Amino acid sequence: MPRAASLDETDERLLARLRDDARQTIAQLSKELGISRGQIYSRLARLEEEGIVAGYTVRLGNAYVAGKIRAHTMIKTLPRHRSEVEAGLARLPQVQSIHAISGEYDIIAMLEAEDSAQLNALIDIIGLLEGIERTTSSVILATKLDR
Repeated sequence: MPRAASLDETDERLLARLRDDARQTIAQLSKELGISRGQIYSRLARLEEEGIVAGYTVRLGNAYVAGKIRAHTMIKTLPRHRSEVEAGLARLPQVQSIHAISGEYDIIAMLEAEDSAQLNALIDIIGLLEGIERTTSSVILATKLDR
């Protein structure tokens, strides 16, 4: 089992800045954090090497997301079928993320569709995947915080 990474306050502040805007320049990060550009480069290299920073991505804005309908589907799998279900979900491009969870359900899949008809069809497809016992879906009405 990998050991937990130890981050200092500067690492935490750097990660927070990157979460807010991963396109900030090294010079901007250096100025905001009050450390040299060399230290920023070193910290980023270490965070990447240790697997703390796995990549840099785009966070979609409201102009794009407003045209989509999103939902989460909680999925209960049949015994010993979770891996098959996860693989089936991963093949569906409208599935944005898959999370293993504890409790009555085994998986939460985050879904994104063009409209309610497409979302309904997607939920039906998911329900027919081999190894699924039952699902419960909830449409996301508004996102109040997304880090």
